[in-house]
Amino acid sequence: MDEDEQRLQRDGYAQALVSGAFLDAVRSGPSGRIAIAYVEWAGAFEQRTVLDWSLLDGPASAQDIAEKIAQIPLRRAFRTSISGAIAYAEWMFDGNGYRALRRVIDISGDGANNQGEPVTLARDRALENGIIINGLPLLLKRPNAAMMDVADLDLYYEDCVIGGPGAFVVPVRAPDQFAEAIRRKLVMEVAGISPAAPPVIPAATSAPRVDCAIGEKMWRERMHN
Repeated sequence: MDEDEQRLQRDGYAQALVSGAFLDAVRSGPSGRIAIAYVEWAGAFEQRTVLDWSLLDGPASAQDIAEKIAQIPLRRAFRTSISGAIAYAEWMFDGNGYRALRRVIDISGDGANNQGEPVTLARDRALENGIIINGLPLLLKRPNAAMMDVADLDLYYEDCVIGGPGAFVVPVRAPDQFAEAIRRKLVMEVAGISPAAPPVIPAATSAPRVDCAIGEKMWRERMHN
């Protein structure tokens, strides 16, 4: 992600966490509270815990969490390892001190996996451990092959990244959609609502429509030119 996309993402999550709709969903949940962590990532060995596991049980804790997420300085990194991000998030669930009815990983990004193990292997391992993966692909810019952009990133996320009961993708196609997309996505996750129709797209149930190794192939082609 470039710095503008990073800031949009940070601000979008911070706004969503203090929104009335999200807090209502938390209050209406089975326990009336959730635990949340926030991680930023890039290449296979570039994961940073911006916010470690924190309990969100009302407006005060939501405001505190949102402020912590917004205030941490941005940091740029390179390459894209969705598989590394999934593996890191899966590891974070182990021994985190919370017992959850549902465990969900949110993956937000603007490109396909191009470093680390194949994304489908990391996805399938997380699913075997009962973790749900949802996606928020950023489609804010015209795809540029020279910049390793994937034309059908939303399909890539649907077919290669997300999975588990009720898993879904919320594509973001314009900057002004970002905060609302995150809010809608978080409300659905907390409430356990399954998607019904686009723009919230359910996980694929058949063979991938895109090449799940497209990112790695594009990187190899770039290195050979």
